[in-house]
Amino acid sequence: MSFKAKRFFKKLVSWIVLFFFAFAAYMLYSQLSKYEFEDIKNAVLSIPTKNLWFAAFASLGGYIALSSYDFLALRYIKRKLAPWKWIFAGFVGFSVSNNAGHAIVSGGAIRYRLYARWRFHASDIVKMVTFSGFTYLVACFFLIIVGYILTPDHAFGAGSVSKLTTEIVTLVSAVGLLLYFWASLFYNKTFVIKDIAFNMPSFRMALAQVFIGGADILLASLVLYFSIIPFLDIPFDVFMGVFIIAQVLGVYSQVPGGLGVFEGLFMYIIPGDADPALLFGALIAYRVIYYVLPLLISAVMLLSYEGYLAYSRKRRLRDYLQQVAK
Repeated sequence: MSFKAKRFFKKLVSWIVLFFFAFAAYMLYSQLSKYEFEDIKNAVLSIPTKNLWFAAFASLGGYIALSSYDFLALRYIKRKLAPWKWIFAGFVGFSVSNNAGHAIVSGGAIRYRLYARWRFHASDIVKMVTFSGFTYLVACFFLIIVGYILTPDHAFGAGSVSKLTTEIVTLVSAVGLLLYFWASLFYNKTFVIKDIAFNMPSFRMALAQVFIGGADILLASLVLYFSIIPFLDIPFDVFMGVFIIAQVLGVYSQVPGGLGVFEGLFMYIIPGDADPALLFGALIAYRVIYYVLPLLISAVMLLSYEGYLAYSRKRRLRDYLQQVAK
């Protein structure tokens, strides 16, 4: 690739990154704009301060767990990187993809820009993004099975078709998870896709993928759980089952962040007779804490980092010119 082509490609990636940030912000605005600011403020303030702090810490832990996807991906390609870098890349990448949807494209664009700056080859970045995608997939398989076991029976509908569909999805998830584990144990061949060689991860790494994916959604569920328990008396295992089903189906709907889909499914499935307005207020608080705040923080972090790099380049150029002048 020529110098001009490389420069054009870098500029293109920069614009793509800005596009996904803007798109994620627009999707949040288009959903939250349906409510008055006072309603959102009152929904958040109706939750006890202690619960809000617990929810915020759970959100922070959830994004650290999400960043661990990048740590595992680095182990997969046998590369080392300073912890702050993979945590930074994971946090920014997932805060954007959680809101913009299409994680491989939106989060992949963020990761390409950052890892390319850290001297990673394009093929390694593709491997990392692909591996992270499989981490989320096998975690979904596992969580669907857990959600099916924990979710109340009425959630699957009274009709035989809805019940059968749910059982088929759960069965497919179980088969998919078992096949992935089998391949990690017995499939040792390298397969090549467009000149990029992939190997199956070890069984130990496959277990780590499921564990990290499970930790991610467990911590995400705690954000909503701490927001909702002041208004609803529900055992955590039942809540967890409802959350998993609503979350996974929201993701598969391909609606960015599962906006609207997650809330509708959650309120339909959740047992009990709590005030729907209070439940919806807790769901708004969950959106603000787990989606809005991380996106705002990551935007500040990325802009600050880009500004620091630009300043460093100018300083090095100035020092070089001063040395030449001497």
